[in-house]
Amino acid sequence: HANLYNSEGELPEPGGPVDIVTSQVRHPGSDVSLITYGGSVPKALAAADELASGGVSAEVLDLRVLRPLDTEAILASVGATHRVVVIDEGWKTAGISAEISALIAEQAVWELDAPIRRVCSAEVPIPYSRHMEEAALPQVAGIVAAAREIVG
Repeated sequence: HANLYNSEGELPEPGGPVDIVTSQVRHPGSDVSLITYGGSVPKALAAADELASGGVSAEVLDLRVLRPLDTEAILASVGATHRVVVIDEGWKTAGISAEISALIAEQAVWELDAPIRRVCSAEVPIPYSRHMEEAALPQVAGIVAAAREIVG
């Protein structure tokens, strides 16, 4: 993701090949699952920190790869938290968030204690100017609001 090019942080010691088949829980939690990938992962992590300050424990599941979709990890996260927010920089209409939501509805609907929420980009072409781009893409405040709505 282009917005991650200038990111800084500590890298773990080399441990062999990187697993690009399975998802990874980037932040453990028990109240709500924040399911995302790519450039939205740092936003979901920031949202999890903000939610924690309000007493909400959010799990952040980084899908890492979208095809094949790690169905097992998604269903495990839903089973653990019983509430889901899917964050996607694509549009809601016919996007990966719709596919993930359909997967959960088909295979884990009885695990849910609240409706699935999606935080996606505005259904417009992504603008060039930074402030308009930020207005069109999912942001931490929107993720936090969606999670708080379903946690209650």
